[in-house]
Amino acid sequence: MTGSGAELRRTLGTGDAVVIGLGSMIGAGIFAALGPAARAAGSGLLLGLAVAAVVAYCNATSSARLAALYPASGGTYVYGRERLGPFWGYLAGWSFVVGKTASCAAMALTVGAYVWPGQAHAVAVAAVVALTAVNYGGIQKSAWLTRAIVAAVLAVLASVVVVCLGSGASEAGRLGTGVSGGVSGVLQAAGLLFFAFAGYARIATLGEEVRDPARTIPRAIPLALGITLVVYAVVAVAVLSVLGAAALGRADAPLAEAVRVAGVPRLVPVVRVGAVVAALGSLLALILGVSRTTLAMARDRHLPGALSAVHPRFQVPYRAELAVGAVVAVLAATVDVRGAIGFSSFGVLAYYAVANASAWTLGSAPAARVVPVVGLLGCVVLAFALPGVSVVAGAGVLAVGVVAYGVRKRWAGR
Repeated sequence: MTGSGAELRRTLGTGDAVVIGLGSMIGAGIFAALGPAARAAGSGLLLGLAVAAVVAYCNATSSARLAALYPASGGTYVYGRERLGPFWGYLAGWSFVVGKTASCAAMALTVGAYVWPGQAHAVAVAAVVALTAVNYGGIQKSAWLTRAIVAAVLAVLASVVVVCLGSGASEAGRLGTGVSGGVSGVLQAAGLLFFAFAGYARIATLGEEVRDPARTIPRAIPLALGITLVVYAVVAVAVLSVLGAAALGRADAPLAEAVRVAGVPRLVPVVRVGAVVAALGSLLALILGVSRTTLAMARDRHLPGALSAVHPRFQVPYRAELAVGAVVAVLAATVDVRGAIGFSSFGVLAYYAVANASAWTLGSAPAARVVPVVGLLGCVVLAFALPGVSVVAGAGVLAVGVVAYGVRKRWAGR
């Protein structure tokens, strides 16, 4: 077995990196996030989407600049460690691993709910086991599967847009111009929709497996984010024009409900299948990213050193992947999807707050610091605009991580 000092193989080009980012983002939220966001923001849904996009752009720009300098597995865990110190790197890594592990469980449960509602937990566990096996076989296989999933999901979303905008049920007046949910509602919607944008981090966490990372990553991250923003905006406008904010907020499956109201009920099963495929794509990329951050933290002994081993044949962090898969499988068998999503959002925003703080140290010119400052403030505001239960749970788990770090450091000092 190859030991902890081994490096991963660089096999991913710009196209592969963009596709992995798209699989993470589009699969994570477009089928589920619009409803809760509309419930929070009302007629301010599109404004919430714009706020989420601005914060995501700042985070993406900061991440791209840092990834070009530090093209190693781990993403902001590495950036925080190198730019701010070991504690901040650890806090970012802890936020990412814990938060995204919850995201994995949420996506697995989404698959279960659509495939077999009566046995959602069992289906979720089976999905986790299957996709962990795919990741174990090598990063290139994961990239090819993600490419197929993204193509299928985009085809379904295009069908939804065409059906909705081309139907007699579509009315521009339903898009709304006010903010019926108030400022707090818009910010909460932005926090929920940000969860669906957050997949571009997956590109940075795979930095050690990307060819020419200094050139590839800064191109792939904003490209993936830009494509996703266009898709989200078009889908949101199409669905809103048919349902309106109030009906959209009440819908359990917003896109399926929109095509039904638009007068094409035969497309509903296709949309449901698309939701399953999207959730599988997101789960695949999530497991990929969490295992790479686990690898980086294990290399620095913040997690058990055995997790840093790289498989001699497949060139993947196989022990980290198996450990992440096992934890996610247990969560998928026991937790509630709504709690998992809320908790995950808080952790992801904490992760990007560290990324922006790290990017702030890269230059002294005022222009170079505007983006990370806006991104940092945006992350903090959106994190604390989330539902109170999510804020308390997220802050509590971060506190546990801080205590664990302090205990470990004190023990090492002895």
